[in-house]
Amino acid sequence: QLQLVESGGGLVQPGGSLRLSCAAAGRTLDSYNIGWFRQAPGKEREGVSSITMTDDTTMYSDSVKGRFTISRDNAKNTVYLQMNSLNPEDTAVYYCAAGFIGATMYAHEFEYWGRGTQVTVSS
Repeated sequence: QLQLVESGGGLVQPGGSLRLSCAAAGRTLDSYNIGWFRQAPGKEREGVSSITMTDDTTMYSDSVKGRFTISRDNAKNTVYLQMNSLNPEDTAVYYCAAGFIGATMYAHEFEYWGRGTQVTVSS
């Protein structure tokens, strides 16, 4: 059974940066496509970014494109989300997820989920 644990969230000022980590246990992440999602209070969960297992194809939502970067380190069994130029609209709980359907940011196409890490962007 694959288990995912997110870390790296916190409070940051507008314009600041954070790097989220998604660490895996139980299985190796290089067998899965990985996605990052976020959910703000009162809003639906939305896809932020994803990376495929086969060729590291990446996808980004329009709201984060150019500011966020997803990457994977198979040796550390970890996927990262580097978030730059953060703004208050990025405030949410961020989740990583693993699945087998490539190049997607649809939540229902991911099978395994972490519990999330809170990101708050505020002055």
